[in-house]
Amino acid sequence: MFSKLVHNTKNVHKLSRHIHKSAIKVVTGNQLEDTVTNSFASFINGTRPEHLSDVVRHRSKRMILDNIGVGLIGSTTHVFNIVLKYCQDLHFSAYGNSAFCSVYGQKGLKLSPTLAAYANGVAVHSMDFDDTWHPATHPSGAVLPAILALSQMLSHDRRVSGEELLTAFNVGIEIQGRLMSFSSEAKNIPKKFHPPSVVGTMGSAAASAKLLSLGKDQCIHALAIAASLAGAPMANAATLAKPLHIGNASRLGLEAAILAANGMEANSLILDDVPGCSGFSAFYGDYQPKALDSSGKHYEFLLEKQDIAFKSFPAHLGMHWIADAAVSVRSRFEEQYGSFDPSTIQSIVLRIPVSKYINRPYPDSEHEARHSFQFNACTALLDGEVDVSSFHEDKMFRKEIHNLLSKVIVEHPQDNVANFDKMYGEVALLLKNGDVMTGKCDTFYGHWRKPLSRESLLKKFISNAGHVLQGDQIQGVIQMVENLESVTDSSQLPNLLQ
Repeated sequence: MFSKLVHNTKNVHKLSRHIHKSAIKVVTGNQLEDTVTNSFASFINGTRPEHLSDVVRHRSKRMILDNIGVGLIGSTTHVFNIVLKYCQDLHFSAYGNSAFCSVYGQKGLKLSPTLAAYANGVAVHSMDFDDTWHPATHPSGAVLPAILALSQMLSHDRRVSGEELLTAFNVGIEIQGRLMSFSSEAKNIPKKFHPPSVVGTMGSAAASAKLLSLGKDQCIHALAIAASLAGAPMANAATLAKPLHIGNASRLGLEAAILAANGMEANSLILDDVPGCSGFSAFYGDYQPKALDSSGKHYEFLLEKQDIAFKSFPAHLGMHWIADAAVSVRSRFEEQYGSFDPSTIQSIVLRIPVSKYINRPYPDSEHEARHSFQFNACTALLDGEVDVSSFHEDKMFRKEIHNLLSKVIVEHPQDNVANFDKMYGEVALLLKNGDVMTGKCDTFYGHWRKPLSRESLLKKFISNAGHVLQGDQIQGVIQMVENLESVTDSSQLPNLLQ
């Protein structure tokens, strides 16, 4: 059924109608009521808009706005253009000109729901500019593109309200956080799987299942199917392929929910710890799951307990500690000597956590530079800041940057652990005259312990969105997101993003 519907141009609207009808059917089965997987499905199925507290609503709308902004500027990148051409070729060979889901920054272009979710997910992570949580993952980008595409797909039969969209988004975020909380390994900067490719796929499936109004058993199958579509190795960090992790999480989670709606079934114990048969535990060796409490007005979402980190420049989150520390020590240098003079530096000591994939002495691409403690520290020292332009070739390969990189020494203090809740960045300048100056950062501005103000968040969004949208469009997006509960047709939001 799914194959026929998706690959036949004439049946695109029929797909929406079919899913809407199948979503209201109750799938019977012999599910055990006390399993972890069943509790997650019950949470997805049972969560209602009134279960979201004011804090959760406020924080999640900030996440949505920020994610849209980084997606819009991400739609101007090389990696996005590669993926967009692929999606267009694939779409038009199957559908011709019939489609209805918007693509960030592409006025007049429409794609199928899953391809739009894929392209927009890649845009979100193309510059590593999207939000980060603890345990470490990028939660918004895996969920938002999927449910925005779904809102447009469903709009041919019914209007998806802003309340529904916000609820589905929070379901997708919560599922990711709960799954990661079952593993101590997940709390540290990852070594094996890129987390959004794992929990992000599950979150996308959960959010999509919620928006599709799937029954509890169908939610179980959506999660189980998503688990079979999840996972990407950390070796592809700092390459063009890394943004595919977010794009695939969004797309494949949506596909899992659609497949479940069409009757596809999978292991009903996928989230349980079954001895001798790995389910979700395949991704985390120390996985110890617990049943999720039933949703209700007394349920406390993880987002209420801990805010999200927003980035002020497009690079791996760890770079924000070291950049702030470098700016701090530069300021001390200027206070003492009047101006910053790199030629007076004998050596630069970086005290950072052990994390191989972000320890890159001489990055030779923008993606490696976004994952290099050394590059970001030296850029902050030289320019007094790191911003979007820092990763352009004319700045990356300056002689002055190379000279500073050659002076860097890396140390790994035992108390500086690879954990976004505990790590710090420290930069020490050993000067040729014998002086030593040190700057340290344990909480950068934008971290969940030091959240961005509304003014700062809007400044970032307006700057990012301005690469694609006009001023009145930008203000329209801000107004719609900040007043999402009053929006009667959320499919209008993605229409504004092109």
